[in-house]
Amino acid sequence: MENPGEYPFTRGIYPLMYKKQLWTMRQYAGFSSAEESNQRYLYLLRQGQTGLSIAFDLPTQIGYDSNHPLARAEVGKVGVPIDTLKDMEILFQGIPLDQASTSMTINATAPILLAMYIALAKKNKVPSEKLRGTVQNDILKEYVARGTYIFPIKPSVRLATDLIEYCSRYLPQWNTASISGYHMREAGCSAVQEVAFTLANGIAYVQAALDKGLDVDVFAQRLSFFFASHTNFLEEVAKFRAARRLWAKIMKERFKAKDDRSCMLRFHAQTCGHTLTREQPLNNISRITLQALAAVLGGAQSLHTNSYDEAYATPSEEAVTIALRTQQIIARETGIIDYPDALGGSYSLESLTDSLGEQAQKYIAKIDEMGGAASAIENGFIQREIQESSYNAQKEIEEKKKIVVGLNEFQSPYQKIGRLTKVDSGAREKQIKLLLQIKKERNQQKTKLALNHLKAVAETNENTMPAFIECAENYATIGEICNVLRKFFGEYKENCWKEGAGNG
Repeated sequence: MENPGEYPFTRGIYPLMYKKQLWTMRQYAGFSSAEESNQRYLYLLRQGQTGLSIAFDLPTQIGYDSNHPLARAEVGKVGVPIDTLKDMEILFQGIPLDQASTSMTINATAPILLAMYIALAKKNKVPSEKLRGTVQNDILKEYVARGTYIFPIKPSVRLATDLIEYCSRYLPQWNTASISGYHMREAGCSAVQEVAFTLANGIAYVQAALDKGLDVDVFAQRLSFFFASHTNFLEEVAKFRAARRLWAKIMKERFKAKDDRSCMLRFHAQTCGHTLTREQPLNNISRITLQALAAVLGGAQSLHTNSYDEAYATPSEEAVTIALRTQQIIARETGIIDYPDALGGSYSLESLTDSLGEQAQKYIAKIDEMGGAASAIENGFIQREIQESSYNAQKEIEEKKKIVVGLNEFQSPYQKIGRLTKVDSGAREKQIKLLLQIKKERNQQKTKLALNHLKAVAETNENTMPAFIECAENYATIGEICNVLRKFFGEYKENCWKEGAGNG
């Protein structure tokens, strides 16, 4: 058995793991407006959070301005609305970008939001090479599990790869993708499927970057992953270990990476939102604690703990503080950080690690036979697998083959919880007022020239990131930028599948 920090990194990617440095504690947050979200970030930083994690509202995720008719009911509801660079300026007020580690959960519009962040740094005279953080930039899982896509698969992968290429040259400390199994797990896939489908997507991005002529030992070191941490404790710890081992072998054997750092699977974990119940919501604190502990014992580099009231609303300050304190207690009071692989050697864990890895490898081989992740998505294979798994899991709960405490067993009367967070009912109107003000005050000629330049670049094989940055600097809106691309790339329309069928 290899030691922690040794290829294939089953026991952890660093020799000392948390004895040398704790995982980054991030609490995913964003709501109502850039101003209110900024206040939440500053609050969390005062409470000991060690990294920012930005949630964007749905219009921002799918490239619509806040005054678009389709955005009417969603502005500021599940994240912060970002229309222009001005919103970014407000969002990061008082937060030094050369000291912050910022994670942005954004995919279809990832290059645009990162361009705004880079433009903000330039405005604040912070060199790009000092920027640290992660942009999710994992568009493939959007077609499978979330639905916040805009463009067809091929141009979307191009944009994701453009971001990877640009950052490998100009943002050396930036993680260019957070390849996500979390959302597929939330949609109902199993632990094995989460590993297999996530790594299959990772393979697709690596191949796309290689096809652009990039050096695997340059860009691969800035890829990261994002997994769910579920309540089946030992299975989750084994899942993280199996994923690390499998990815290391894929990188070395398939892609011929020579640097061991290119083979390291670094990951952020988040406790599972769909396991939280409205029934007896305080029980969620116990669930979150066990899930967080599994992530830590599995070797996470970064962790978000959900809040107990999320089945009701955007987390309250009380709930998000308890969630953060849960991580701090695990780190400071349990003593487990003294052991790089605390559960290593356990027969149960080692056999589960082997079994999960073998099953995931079979799935990856099947996806390879289909032509890779993009083809498996286009023909509906991955979606069908997740749907079947989700159906079976729900059936087990309804038939009480799987017990969820407080939901289908050990029920009790309604349990009152504290004050819930409510999104400001006037948030949309305030956001639209700011948007119209910026559009009126900006240099219209420069904005138009920047958008025309983006159109010209999109029609070539040039990297789109510099054009996105130019648009951001000239206060083009996210809707204007995406409309330029919509006219050229078109929009993705989800297919209906039947067994054995392709597109149609």
